[in-house]
Amino acid sequence: QVQLVESGGDLVQAGGSLTLSCAVSGIIFSINHMGWYRQAPGKQRELVATITSRGSTNYADSVKGRFTISRDNANKRIDLHMNSLKPEDTAVYYCNTASSVLSLMRADFGSWGQGTQVTVSS
Repeated sequence: QVQLVESGGDLVQAGGSLTLSCAVSGIIFSINHMGWYRQAPGKQRELVATITSRGSTNYADSVKGRFTISRDNANKRIDLHMNSLKPEDTAVYYCNTASSVLSLMRADFGSWGQGTQVTVSS
């Protein structure tokens, strides 16, 4: 069973930077695709960024040019480097994994980690 542990969330000022990490266990990490999601209060969870098993990345328009997703196969971890943070980036951030990019986009997962809270003050 996959286990996902997100960390790195904090309170930061607008314009600041933060790096989130997601430790993964229970799967063959290197062959799986990974994604970062976020859920703001009162809103649906949304896909923020994806990285394939080969390292190809994709981003939501709202974070393109500000966020960078990366993966460390040796340590079974993905990171989300966030720059130029805005108050609208405030949310609980989650990671998850799938064997296909389409499944990442559908976000139809049986379980989620606890998430990590990012709060951006104006």
